[in-house]
Parts: sequence; structure tokens; C-alpha cells
Amino acid sequence: MALLVLKFGGTSVGTVERIEAVADKVARFKAAGDDIVVVLSAMSGETNRLTDLAQQIMEYPTPREMDVLLSTGEQVTIALLSMALEKRGVPARSFTGNQVQIRTCETHTKARIREIDGTRISAQLQQGNVVVVAGFQGVDEHGNITTLGRGGSDTTAVALAAALDADECQIYTDVKGVYTTDPRVVEDAKLLDSITFEEMLELASLGAKVLQIRAVEFAGKYKVPLRVLSSFEEGAGTLISLEGESKMEDPTIAGIAFQRDEAKLTVAGIPDIPGLAYQVIGPVSAAGIEVDVIVQNAAADGNNDITFTVKRSDSERAKKILDGLAASLKAESVSLDKKIGKVSVVGVGMKSHAGIASKMFKALADENINIQIITTSEIKISIVIEEKYLELAVRALHSAFDLGDPDYEKESIT
Repeated sequence: MALLVLKFGGTSVGTVERIEAVADKVARFKAAGDDIVVVLSAMSGETNRLTDLAQQIMEYPTPREMDVLLSTGEQVTIALLSMALEKRGVPARSFTGNQVQIRTCETHTKARIREIDGTRISAQLQQGNVVVVAGFQGVDEHGNITTLGRGGSDTTAVALAAALDADECQIYTDVKGVYTTDPRVVEDAKLLDSITFEEMLELASLGAKVLQIRAVEFAGKYKVPLRVLSSFEEGAGTLISLEGESKMEDPTIAGIAFQRDEAKLTVAGIPDIPGLAYQVIGPVSAAGIEVDVIVQNAAADGNNDITFTVKRSDSERAKKILDGLAASLKAESVSLDKKIGKVSVVGVGMKSHAGIASKMFKALADENINIQIITTSEIKISIVIEEKYLELAVRALHSAFDLGDPDYEKESIT
């Protein structure tokens, strides 16, 4: 008998029929003798609907009241699933984040979990009940409802698994697991049997949408075995585990991630003085704009160029800040390029293999793709290129590192 935490996202519970299907799956686990905790998101589209209602009242709704409003979405799904389980003869009890004491900081709309009291959940499990918990929400020390922000239900599930010392946390979504890259871009992308926390964290931060970064960080910190599976198709999915439990050298590259929503800013011709990078990057970061790749080049005339990337949605605001600084920095120019993308290869095998970078650069050169920026870490290499070459670069690299599924057969068109 195992203790499993199962999380189902919005598409998995988007209709009554899909909630019934989730109930069937949970009932099968329970029949096998496992103790089950289920974490649910709101129905797909419900959070957007509630947000729209709030904005019809106030353009910028009060964060505290937004948390009260948005937390109701999960209450609907946990109650409906509990009813569906009871109908199948499976005893179930639903609980909000407040009721099971998922305690968070006081930051509304993006709170972080501080601790979980698993006493009430453990008592329900001992009574033979399936425990159904609302994801995405908690309560602060003053009793206020809080929400965890983007990907909050994933984080709830992993945190509960850690608090309860669960055997595994399973995240059910609309894909079969973690692929070597997006199958919509590369048809023969391979479903990975396993991947390390370290690799998954890099892929998630670099554009892979399967899991949220916070959930992966939590799982890695507390060593919670994490599995990603499909709600709609049977299969073992992808196990995310410690490095020592995976085949570190097979394959060298675990996957290729990419991001389209990037923009590049360059402040050119700045006199070389101490603290230069801070004078450029500091005001941008202080405005709440996340800076990604940074490159500083020193010219022979003693002037420097600083280039960095930001989210495209933040790029105009960042440029406005830099335009205001240009005179005091004695910069020659400030330029913005919104037509770029970032492609990254990730794999723990890089630690023990040489020649990964040269192989990557050759594959891009063979396709006449110019690299604008290169950045590396112990297990990743990221490049910035023109956005129009993004998918070509992903396909070329996927092929160069032989990441395709050998069992893939393209459907014939007749």
C-alpha cells in the first residue's frame, strides 16, 4: 500500500464528464489499496471568468478580495469530485486550503507556503477516506485566504506530498509527460521515461510548460518523487527524481527548450567605469522587470556595450527606463529588438561529456543560423537568435543530438 498525492489540472476537471473520469481513476487507485490525496485546480477557464467579473467592478481589484474570489473556483471542483467518488461507493471528504491549514505568507495573489499541518488529512486517511484538497490556496497567520499564483495547484500537491511523506506525487495534465521538446514543433519528439530535478528545473525555467518552476523546486528540495502523466491516456508518464536515480550519461542531452516571448535591449557606447552594469541593470530590475541573459562587451576605444534580454511584454517599459538613463550614462544609443527567441539544450550528461557546445554550434551553422548571444551553465547552453529561425533551430538541434523517438512513425497521407 502506498500513499499517493494525485493532482488534476483545469482541463482534467473542465466538465462534469471529465470529473466523472477522474473519479473512475481515483477509485481504481483506492481499490488497489492505496491511500489517496487528490489536489484539484478550478475548471478550465473559471479563473479567467472570475477575474473578468472582478474587473467589471474594479479595474484593479483589491488583492485580498481577489484571493477570496479566485479561491472559490477550486471549491466547486473538490465538492463535485467528492460527490462523484461517493456515488461510486468510495468515501471522500473535500477540504479547502484553510481547512487543512496550508499556511502561507501574507502576500496576496502570489503567496508562498510556509508550513502544512497534515494532522487532519492523516486522520481522514486512517478512516479510509480519499482526501480531496483545493489547490492554489492557503491561509495566512491572520486567517486571510491567500492564493499561490501561477501554477499554484502543482505547488500545493508537491507541498502536501512532502508534508505527508508520500511515496509519489503524480501530476495529471493534458500531455503524456515530459518530451525531449515540444511535439508540435518536432513531430518525433520522444517521451522521456525519467529526468532529474535539475534538468526539469532548467527546462521549466527555459520555456517548457509541463510543470511550474516552483513545484519542481519544492519537489527537489524535499526529495518528493514527481511523476507527470496524462489525464486522458494511459501510460507511465515521466518520473522526475534525484540525479543518482537516473541514467546520468544516457542521454547526454535530456531536452531542448525554447522561448518566443523574448526581447533584446542594447545600451551601446558607455564609458567603462566601475559599477557600469549595476547602473544599467539596477533601475530595470528595481521596476520589477526580470532580466535574463546579460552580455557586456568592451570595445577597443574604452567604451562598453551592455546587452540583455527581458520578456517581450516588459520590453517597451525597460527601453523607456534606459532612454531616461542614456544621458547620465553618456551612452551613444539604446536599441530594442523584439524579433528574437531563445533556444536551450539541457542535460546533466554535459557534466561528463566534452564537445556539446561545438556540436550545437555546428548544427546551427549548417542551417546558416546566426547566434547573437550565448550563455552557459553546468547543465545547459542557451542561445539567442532571430525568432524566424527558432523552430528550424529546435529541429536541427533535436536531430543533431539524436533525440527523436525511434518508434515514431509519421502518418501517411493518402
